Parts: sequence; C-alpha cells; structure tokens
Amino acid sequence: MSTITESVDVTVPVTTAYNQWTQFESFPHFMEGVERIDQPDDRHTHWVTKIGGVTREFDATITEQIPDERVAWKSDSGPDHAGVITFHRLDERTTRVTAQMDIDPEGFAENVADKLGLIDSRVKADMKRFKGFIEERGGKETGAWRGEVERPGQLPT
Repeated sequence: MSTITESVDVTVPVTTAYNQWTQFESFPHFMEGVERIDQPDDRHTHWVTKIGGVTREFDATITEQIPDERVAWKSDSGPDHAGVITFHRLDERTTRVTAQMDIDPEGFAENVADKLGLIDSRVKADMKRFKGFIEERGGKETGAWRGEVERPGQLPT
C-alpha cells in the first residue's frame, strides 16, 4: 500500500474550490485516464478509467463530506484505495486543496508504476490540472452540492 499526499494552491475562494470538487462528472476534464464518473446518489460513484490501454470500472463510497472542508472516499470494488481531499482557506481568494490517498496497486503493471513513482506523478499532474481547470473558468464552478455526508458511526450535529 502506498500513501500519496499532494497539495495545490488555487486562486479561488474555498467555497468555489469545494463546489467544483463535488462535481465528480467533471473529473475527466482534469484527471488523466478518467473516462467517466457517474454518481447515482449522494454517497456512491461509479468510475470508468482507461490507463495504458486497459479499461477498468469500479465503485466507490463517499464516507464523509463536509462543505468547504473535506470529501473522503473508499473503493468498494477494483483496486483497493481510499483518500480524502481537504480544502484550506489561505485568504479570501486562495485555497489550498490537498489530496491524501492510500492506494494498493493491482497487477504487475500498476505495481511497477507505483514503485517508479508514476502514480504519485499522475496525482501531482491531476492536481495541477484541477488548478488550471477552475482558474481558467474565471473561478466559476460547473455546479455545487452543499449536502453533508457524515462519517459512519458519527452522531448527527
């Protein structure tokens, strides 16, 4: 299992950065290898990826979502991975977006890619593309979901 942490500072308010990140269907615009993401309900996503000519599909569950603070998930099928994206207000116009992921590569090619640091490099590039995606739009998000998903076992507030 590998742990990857990557941050990028985006020149948009924290609410804008968070709102854009909740638009999972837009991920193919800035995540290399992501072909499509469907979100059938507030907690579940279905991913279709194509990396190195290999198409994979998997499901993931959003385990926690707090507006303007964090979105956490874990895979339900496919390669074992989990993570959290956090949003930190640096000032009124700047937000630090941090991705922390635990990934257990599946198969020979993915294990080699992980050992060579290619997965880490891809996350870094995806975060830079997210920055470009939101900033080039003039700081306008493509949509927003402001609901909250509470961690399992957490009492409602």
